[in-house]
Amino acid sequence: MTEVYVEEYVVKGDSFLEVGEASTKLKGTLKMLGIPSDVTRRASVVVYEAEMNVMIHAGGGVIKASISSDSLVIEAVDHGPGIADIDLAMQEGYSTASDRIRELGFGAGMGLPNIKRNSDELDIETALGEGTTLRATLRFERG
Repeated sequence: MTEVYVEEYVVKGDSFLEVGEASTKLKGTLKMLGIPSDVTRRASVVVYEAEMNVMIHAGGGVIKASISSDSLVIEAVDHGPGIADIDLAMQEGYSTASDRIRELGFGAGMGLPNIKRNSDELDIETALGEGTTLRATLRFERG
């Protein structure tokens, strides 16, 4: 894969006023580059859900988007607590969000399932007490 363009976004912990900025900025970039609208829509969902997870569960992190001629790779990296059980975390409705987060209307347990649903490939590397790296690939032509 030849990398054509890379964008990086910092996600602050517990910053509900800023969450969504990375997905909005990436959407604009993808539109400007002429990336197919279905990929742009799916990428917006992936990045928004990743932003929320990094903000809520890890206290912040970085999201990187690498755009090549045939695909987009979205990587979310944090140094949070890690994911104890990835299989459980992938189940719709499962959440470790605090009561405070749920009272704000978040933490429904749909983040990782939505990321998987909107990605062509998904890889999650996690270590308890060290953090998580999520890598979602979206191909411009689905095969």
